[in-house]
Amino acid sequence: MAKSLQFDGEGNLDSTFQPDSLLSQEGFNCLQNLAARYVWWKTPGQAMRYPDRVAAQVMNLGTWEDVTEMAEAAGDEYLRKVLTNAEAGQLDARSWHYWHYRLGLAEYGVRPVPPMPVRKIA
Repeated sequence: MAKSLQFDGEGNLDSTFQPDSLLSQEGFNCLQNLAARYVWWKTPGQAMRYPDRVAAQVMNLGTWEDVTEMAEAAGDEYLRKVLTNAEAGQLDARSWHYWHYRLGLAEYGVRPVPPMPVRKIA
């Protein structure tokens, strides 16, 4: 059974809620702290309705320090899930390739980086 998100009266995510079994409380807190910087058009609470999007933003735009902090807090397994479920446009080509190699999802000459996600128009 899926967990439902819990919000306060202002539409912000309840900071005690853990939305994903792969995301530890430490990882959730880290993403919440980074949300203001990388999803600047929303409040951290609003951004954390979709923690995978916050993680993808950091994976794409993050400083080395922020990326390192997030990777240590969230863990490779969670970041693999974010990467394999990324939507078209969330990561640029450079980040797409970097993270596939960094997370062991690609290996030069053995397992190529898959094509980037593309938008589908029906």
